[in-house]
Amino acid sequence: MTDTQASTVPLGPSQLSVFPFSLGGNVFGWTADEAQSFAVLDAYTAAGGNFVDTADMYSAWAPGNQGGESETILGNWLRSRGNRDRIVVATKIGRHPVATGLSAANIRTATEASLRRLGIETIDLLYTHFDEPEIPVAEIIGALDALVKEGKVREIAASNISAERLTESLDFSDREGLAKYVALQPHYNLVSRATYEGDLAEVVAAHGLAAVPYFALASGFLTGKYRVDGPSVDSARAEGAHRYLEDPRGPRVLAALDTVAAAQQVEPATVALAWLAAQPTVAAPIASARTVEQLAPLLAATTLRLAPEELALLDAASA
Repeated sequence: MTDTQASTVPLGPSQLSVFPFSLGGNVFGWTADEAQSFAVLDAYTAAGGNFVDTADMYSAWAPGNQGGESETILGNWLRSRGNRDRIVVATKIGRHPVATGLSAANIRTATEASLRRLGIETIDLLYTHFDEPEIPVAEIIGALDALVKEGKVREIAASNISAERLTESLDFSDREGLAKYVALQPHYNLVSRATYEGDLAEVVAAHGLAAVPYFALASGFLTGKYRVDGPSVDSARAEGAHRYLEDPRGPRVLAALDTVAAAQQVEPATVALAWLAAQPTVAAPIASARTVEQLAPLLAATTLRLAPEELALLDAASA
């Protein structure tokens, strides 16, 4: 079933209201140059999108890049379009090559560098990109709380963190009356369920947080363009996607996606994102698009409601 238009959803206990599909900015400055990135951002917002995800390290892995290219492109787009007040800007800190880690000092340095690249006064949602268990949660939360009090950050969130450390962080915030995580960005999709389902999802549910999954399409595997007997695909993500074909669940999931996609007359990627959006605690899956054409099936997921039997079919294939 397809609804006519997607409405925004609350982001956990925060005051933020977001489009139920977050546009990933990891391709900006990597496989999409500034012009291509602007075109995708324009198409996303024209469809009602308002939730863009990036990180200070994007895309340091690309030859010739230093990190921060994605934030810079997003900042240039915000200025050129004059729409800052309509966009929820989410970024992650702690992995930039020259601002690595979650010490209190680096949290401040990295956040201020992100603000400069983005050209904005306040980051709407700031994630710690990867937890560092050796750093006390008091130091991390204390540093983030200071940024919130100064108006440099509206809400804070975590990514790549254990259930134990997430619980400890939330409890510390409650006990001390400090800024508290409102969202979690986990690695979660139809072929990668174990890392989130279970303890992490239980903590998120217990505290009313929002899950904003990354790798929602498993490096492009869940688009259906990578097949055992299919044609070779020249893509920057091909190696990552092909590893799922070596897992017995991979072809099973693709077959289930094909079945549901045919019934719904949509693309497999649309079904994969719709399944993720239907999971408890999930507010907005993250996926990226290099072109406007790639964006269309991702946007379609925001209005697709899968039937119980279709969800059950996908659950069984991916279990």
